[in-house]
Amino acid sequence: MKLFVAIAGLFVLFITLWEAFETIILPRRVTRPIRLVRMFYRVTWTGWAAINRLMRSKKLREAHLSYYGPLSLLGLFATWAILLVLGFAMLHWAAGSAINAPGETPTFRTDIYLSGTTFFTLGLGDVTPRTTLAKAITVTEGGTGFGFLGLMISYLPTLYGAFSERELNISLLDARAGSPPTAAELLRRHAQFENNEVLTPYLRDWEIWAAQLMESHLSYPVLCYFRSQHDNQSWLAAFTAVLDVSALLIAYGDGTAKWQSQLTFAIARHAVVDLAEVLRVPASRPAKDRLPPNEVVQVRNLLVECRASNKCGESGDKKLAELREMYEPYLNGLSLRLLMPLPTWGVGHQFVENWKRSAWGKISSGPEGTGSSSTESSHF
Repeated sequence: MKLFVAIAGLFVLFITLWEAFETIILPRRVTRPIRLVRMFYRVTWTGWAAINRLMRSKKLREAHLSYYGPLSLLGLFATWAILLVLGFAMLHWAAGSAINAPGETPTFRTDIYLSGTTFFTLGLGDVTPRTTLAKAITVTEGGTGFGFLGLMISYLPTLYGAFSERELNISLLDARAGSPPTAAELLRRHAQFENNEVLTPYLRDWEIWAAQLMESHLSYPVLCYFRSQHDNQSWLAAFTAVLDVSALLIAYGDGTAKWQSQLTFAIARHAVVDLAEVLRVPASRPAKDRLPPNEVVQVRNLLVECRASNKCGESGDKKLAELREMYEPYLNGLSLRLLMPLPTWGVGHQFVENWKRSAWGKISSGPEGTGSSSTESSHF
């Protein structure tokens, strides 16, 4: 029996430490079908999402979802710590509970207590190991706990650094494509320029952003659950706008912008598919067509208006449909899993930037709109 418990304890320790290594240190995605971390997020997110669906207020639901990412991270750390404490306690019990416990007979509860105080490096000294084997287990656990806590502390700046870099680029889309960002709004706001080459640097920036996001979110999938600063923004909505614009320019565009859009589309689509695979999200078609056939004509007119295309025909329509089929099912699957709504194509609607909706904007515009070059009336 003790041999079996010892083997089980070693197995718990190995699995937990290996999971922590893969999650924190290993800089690549893990495709193993059975993972403790994946099980943890599947169970906790299912319960969290079920509670969220019971809330009626949209603002309250979004606030509730925003807490999940940070809290789940703390919960994961706590789960690892509990498993490690339990694993070392099992080893102590298998070694005969060789512990000095004044005034009581050592039991498994005593083993857990010794394991906990050792792992968290408390050093209380009221319970101590007695035999050489028990001392060796205690020393090993002390070193493991010290290293584990240090790793957790060093992990957080890396994680939040990647989150901050992601949000910076999402915020930049606000003035360029509205909030939530849409392909039509981006084209509409750039219709004033003489040619479509102004879109090329944006597409190049988005190519780099998509590559950086893929690298960080595949290494740290928990970032997918972190919500953006504003309720009408998300990394998934930004990806949707990037892919929509790129698909339009590939299907109907020409010149440098079309060439750059092909590069941007390739890396953005790669990132979306890989993230869906890591999160085990199946591709699914949207319940409602995001771009009905009757709105395609309006998209063509926008392309001509912003000089992104001189001629839009049926061949372009066919190409656009093929491109949409390559990424929309994955975006929709991620949207359903993460409860992040996908933006429309923006046809027939104009979106206001978040900075125009702020309380500061209302104050600076003066009472009843007097005085000012107001933010409400400025245009790009």
